[in-house]
Amino acid sequence: MSGPTEELPLSGITVVSVEQAVAAPFATRQLADLGARVIKVERPGEGDFARRYDTTVKGESSYFVWLNRSKESLTLDLKSDRGRDVLERLLAQADVFVQNLAPGAAARMGLDAEALAERFPTLIPCSISGYGSTGPWADRKAYDLLVQCQTGLVSLTGSAQEPARVGVSVADIAAGMYAYSGILTALFTRATRGVARAVEVSLFEALAEWMSQPAYYTSYGGTQPPRIGTQHATIAPYGAYTAADGKDVLFSIQNEREWAALCEQFLERPDLVADPRFATGSDRVAHRDELNAIVAERFRRSDSKEAMTLLDRARIANAGVNDVGEFLAHPVLSGRDRWRDVRLPAGDMVSALLPPADLAGTTSRMGAVPAVGEHTEEILTELGYRTTEIDGMRADHVV
Repeated sequence: MSGPTEELPLSGITVVSVEQAVAAPFATRQLADLGARVIKVERPGEGDFARRYDTTVKGESSYFVWLNRSKESLTLDLKSDRGRDVLERLLAQADVFVQNLAPGAAARMGLDAEALAERFPTLIPCSISGYGSTGPWADRKAYDLLVQCQTGLVSLTGSAQEPARVGVSVADIAAGMYAYSGILTALFTRATRGVARAVEVSLFEALAEWMSQPAYYTSYGGTQPPRIGTQHATIAPYGAYTAADGKDVLFSIQNEREWAALCEQFLERPDLVADPRFATGSDRVAHRDELNAIVAERFRRSDSKEAMTLLDRARIANAGVNDVGEFLAHPVLSGRDRWRDVRLPAGDMVSALLPPADLAGTTSRMGAVPAVGEHTEEILTELGYRTTEIDGMRADHVV
């Protein structure tokens, strides 16, 4: 099958993905960014249900626009014999197959890793699930917030009075990142050892890895880190404080040099450097309330700009607490030329961020977001289907 003409790192690699929502599309979009041909298999008519999460991006879903640029959309009814025949032909010529179907669905359709290995020994299958393909929760559905709850993340996030979800789909993103890196590793293994290895990632285990530090802290400290909003649970002072103009400034003290600089140059209290309440990092955490009162009082005497300037002079890391609009206008994004135009299905253009990993001598592909089934006829023709066969499949809602 033909692929993209530009010689990007994954040019010549074909990925077929029966995907929906966030985790699998995030993994495959990153492969597309690097030049892989990603054929996204969607349900006829409606497509990926993430297309309808919202309509905020010129009529398109913000989730779908983020996750699906540079892909080709093929509609297939995988419950039909002809639909599965099309998928079989695709997989015979593909390098990678990604799926995040409902629990048990892949096995019922013969799309589990073991069945695929028998039919397509060079294919790399990647399965993304909620809780893994085996074990006591293999049959349970999982969505991002459910996994945030199950891993204990929600118990660490929010204020002392109320827990909160993380404001982005962090479990989906973690799973998509591990699927992406796992697929790259499997491609390398196939290229160097001649063996195609299956990749399996679950949302729960991806986020469980990210929970390792609080897990160690809880296991060996006897209690979990406290939930304290923008403060850091185990480092002090580290958090947001309100300046005289009402704006919040966050700063962090990471070592004793910074603590001394804070006392001498910002707090104007050199006596605090040797104060036994604050002598070590652990002491400062133990006396957090007393320390926060001193820091907060100092912030009330300066506006946010002056406070950040003084912290900069003391070489103490700090940041204003931005809202999303301020993030979009951030000078780092504009100064480093991180924005690119991406075309939507209706032809409108939107701004999208370049992938964060820059490879020297390589420009990431920033292709269009596909309409539902936009590439169906082209792909079926490549696979050898005649026009009359394609028309028949359309009439029967197979594609």
